[in-house]
Order: sequence, then C-alpha cells, then structure tokens
Amino acid sequence: MRLRKAKATIRPGAPAPTDAATAPRIQVLGVQVAAVQIEDVVAQIEDWIAARERARYVAVANVHMVVEASNDPVFRAVLDGADLVVPDGMPLVWLGRLQGHQLRRRVYGPELMLEFLRRTQGRGYRHFFYGDTSDVVARMLEKLRASTSVEVAGHCSPPFRPLTPEEDRAAVAMINRSRPDVLWVALGCPKQEQWMHDHRDLVDVPVMVGVGQAFPIIAGELRQAPALLREHGLEWLFRLVHEPGRLWRRYLVGNSEFVMRVLLDEIVGRSSRGR
Repeated sequence: MRLRKAKATIRPGAPAPTDAATAPRIQVLGVQVAAVQIEDVVAQIEDWIAARERARYVAVANVHMVVEASNDPVFRAVLDGADLVVPDGMPLVWLGRLQGHQLRRRVYGPELMLEFLRRTQGRGYRHFFYGDTSDVVARMLEKLRASTSVEVAGHCSPPFRPLTPEEDRAAVAMINRSRPDVLWVALGCPKQEQWMHDHRDLVDVPVMVGVGQAFPIIAGELRQAPALLREHGLEWLFRLVHEPGRLWRRYLVGNSEFVMRVLLDEIVGRSSRGR
C-alpha cells in the first residue's frame, strides 16, 4: 500500500519549508538554481513521493557543475531538464544572497541524504542506492542502519566503464522490481545527472537524487573537510590538498573561470541597467 502525502517534520524554531518547485531561482552563468534549503528539498521530495506521477530528478549543483553546464550544451540541457537544481557549493549560496535570496546554508549532498532519512523515519519510504562499489555500499548501509530506520529496497553497484545495453536494462529491471520511493544515485558529476536524465522515463520511482560522493563519505571511506571549512566555502582547498593530481584542474582552473565569468556577467549586467 502506498503512503499518503505527509509533510516533513519541522524542527522546533526552524522556518517553515519553502515550496521548492516554485521557489525563486539564483541566476548563475545561464543556469537556474533554486534558492532553497535542505528542509525545503526534504518537503518537496515527500510531495513527489505522495503524488508518484513520474520520475523526477534533483541535481545537487556546485561550481564545477555550473561551469560544465555553461561550457557544454548537452550537459546544460541535462540541468535544464532537472525538476530541481539546488545549491551545493557555497559560492552559489553567496551569489544567491547577493541576488537577494535568504539562504543560511548550502544543500550539501551527503547531508541532504542523511537528513531525509532522519527526518522521515517511520514513514515507510523505501530507498534504492545506485553507484559506487558493493563494499562501499555495504559499509554505508551498516552505518545507516545503526543510526536510522532506513528501509532498503535494494542497491546496485554498476561497473565504472559504460554499461552494455543488456547490463543497463538489467539494472533498470532490478530498480523497478524493488519499487523504491527514492533512488539515490552516486556516480559522480556529470555522469549521475546524465544517467538520471536518460533514465527518467525508464525507472518506476517518484524521485531520483544525485548525491556525488555521499556513499563513501557516509561509509567512512572518504575524508570530508571539517565543518568549518565546508561552511565557509573552503572544502575545495581541503580536497585539493588531499587529491592534487586529480582535482587541480577542476579547482584552480574551473573555480577561476567561474569567478571571472560571474564578475563579467555582473559588469555587463550593470552596464545594461545603466543605459
């Protein structure tokens, strides 16, 4: 039996959730990012589960993702097709504040997943986890079961290479047989967003959420930056120090490109308004 609509639990003293589907947007390099917080996204996911109309997907956007979308029309179409794009990176939060939006914090992918599981305990939602390795997923589920009442519909760890059509159909069939309420996709950007876009008409699930490296972080396999660095926009520096060979181009080149292009957009915008 499917559950009736139930709003997310609101903690004492917390503001009422904003309707994420109609929330104002942060305009950044041609990408529209919803000016929402985690509690807003939790409430929206619950609404979609209750409606169970079609597969919706949520993209958790950081600076790298926005730059990729601004340079790649195909990926830009993927983000434009998302039902909700939320601000993971602190630079997007800062930009949102400059544009007049009331944003306290970012919507951090691993935190979004944990908060949804914690806030909706007892609702009977079924979760499917797609991505990473089977060992990482097993350790993650062990941690989740110790701290939440998560109901696992299933999990699948596809190979890192492109799947054959037969393998892809088998994965979709596995997901559909399990009838999950939420499909958590952890394939990394932009692969996970492209996967959700390509499979939204194939999977029988109300909501898909791309959560990047949430699985190994929650499993304790991947170190994350201290909270102070994460909340002050310095997570990139922590990750660069620990993985310089893999991440130097993304952060040093990509972040610089983001800053320069945002400043240029602002200068051009002011010039146009002054005419």
